[in-house]
Amino acid sequence: MTPQAPLSRTVRWLLWLAGTVALVLGVIGVVLPGLPTTPFVLLAAACYAKASPRLHGWLLNHRLFGPMVSDWEQHRSLTRRTKTIALTGMVVMVSLSAWGFRHQPWALGGLLLVGLVGAWVVARIPTRAPPA
Repeated sequence: MTPQAPLSRTVRWLLWLAGTVALVLGVIGVVLPGLPTTPFVLLAAACYAKASPRLHGWLLNHRLFGPMVSDWEQHRSLTRRTKTIALTGMVVMVSLSAWGFRHQPWALGGLLLVGLVGAWVVARIPTRAPPA
């Protein structure tokens, strides 16, 4: 494997920006139905790994997100339990929100579409076999 050239300041700044936007979306996804937290946090970690070792380290040591990022970096997959919790939480929150938007068809349709995209993204992440 050939060594990589150092990234330019502009590329590092763009990666930092992308990581920060992804992290903000991931944090919003904790409370907003249909917006998946896990893929956004993992994207932020990947961007920070290249742009800022300090921010990557902070994310790895974060109380809430650190275990998820460490697990991903070690295995490149999620456990069935993690995926089940994520998908169940999304279904519950989207369902409750859908009931609240039942008289606003465009909002309801948008919510359901975002929920389906979020569930599709989480479902596509590889599932790790349980330890033997």
